[in-house]
Amino acid sequence: MISQISLYLTSIILGIMLFFSFVVAPVTFSVLNEENARKFIRKIFPYYYTVNLAISILVLICFIILKTFFLDFYLILSVAILFAVSNFVLMPLINRYRDEKQDKKFKQSHFVSVVINFVQMISLVIILI
Repeated sequence: MISQISLYLTSIILGIMLFFSFVVAPVTFSVLNEENARKFIRKIFPYYYTVNLAISILVLICFIILKTFFLDFYLILSVAILFAVSNFVLMPLINRYRDEKQDKKFKQSHFVSVVINFVQMISLVIILI
């Protein structure tokens, strides 16, 4: 049962990530003007990272209870760490670079966040296979 719960939770994380990547972000920037889109993204992404971090931790707890310390454990551990890094380190940097109009640093750090997101999704798919 706990094994099934971990799979459901992992699926939920992946679903949230896909929804945000392919629905929320694009729609936000196509519907709202740049100023309001920026405000909205800055408010919603901390929730995105925090919710996914919390769910990732629940999956880790499931693996610990099951004493399953194989590839899936380390992948979800990496996913959780990357959510924390994205939320508490990378996102504040991205916002600061944008505010200070440091376009090159903004684009680089935003690109890193996109790569991290993609790596996390691939990791989650591997766990689910």
